[in-house]
Amino acid sequence: MRLILGICFWLLLCLSASAHEVRPAYLKLTEAHASEFAVTWKQPVLDGQRLKIKPTFPDGCSQTPPVVSRKGVTIIERSVLSCPLTSGEITLSGLERTLTDVFTEINYLSGETRMAVIKPTNPTMVLGGASESAAKHYLWIGVEHIIYGWDHLLFVIGLTLLVARRQILGVATAFTLAHSITLVLAAFGLLTIPIRPVEILIAASIVLLGVEILRKREGHKSLASERPYLISFAIGLIHGCGFASALSEIGLPDGTELLALLLFNIGVELGQFAIIGLTIIALMAVAKIGTKALRRTEVFLTYGLSSIAMFWFIQRMSDYII
Repeated sequence: MRLILGICFWLLLCLSASAHEVRPAYLKLTEAHASEFAVTWKQPVLDGQRLKIKPTFPDGCSQTPPVVSRKGVTIIERSVLSCPLTSGEITLSGLERTLTDVFTEINYLSGETRMAVIKPTNPTMVLGGASESAAKHYLWIGVEHIIYGWDHLLFVIGLTLLVARRQILGVATAFTLAHSITLVLAAFGLLTIPIRPVEILIAASIVLLGVEILRKREGHKSLASERPYLISFAIGLIHGCGFASALSEIGLPDGTELLALLLFNIGVELGQFAIIGLTIIALMAVAKIGTKALRRTEVFLTYGLSSIAMFWFIQRMSDYII
């Protein structure tokens, strides 16, 4: 009965979980003539569907019908907006129902540039106030990248189950370092990889991690258990390509790319340490119940994360098979 309940639980998770990392959207307005702005609106595509987010501009603004195109996993809309954009609010309708942050940039003829990151918790940008650096928001985007990105979250939990406690922080840092390399290459246009094959490899890496955890429990030696830093680094390169592919099409704040990347990666590291800490605390709490309870919990977690990853792998491969 416990086995059946466990299978049902993980099946429900498979059907409801979103495996995609948090991908930002990008709204850029450039004043080409007095009170006339060229609008570029980029938003990510998830599971083949565009998000239902629509920029709404202040009263009195008029906008031409958008010209829509698609580039990889990004929908791009271009239009012309007529109004001064010196007061009022820009609202991202529907953003509150997503996990997407919107990097917003307004360039005026006067040379002034206004930047902001509009978040689901407050989907508006107030015009006329003091401008702020958008780069600082990438710290929290990095944290969200781990917490809300199920594939990265499961991988970090799997690492906690695979390696010794004294190794886990170093192994997680190796994952972040590799993740950073692919991210930097993509952000500066040096790496472009189709997102779907990357997502398939990410799912496969989590399944492989689950297999390695079970092999280690049975006493088998493998490269993953003997050289966890190397494996974490190699898989980190793959996981980094997921966010990097989307980010290369969305972009980073002009002039602050390096700062934004640094803060993003610090956020990723903080997010990983938080998940690792919570996982270790939870396992320690179970261990107080008894060794048998701890073993069963670890096995349950291992089969659970592997089952979810296998579901994602089959789902993503179906695009090429069916």
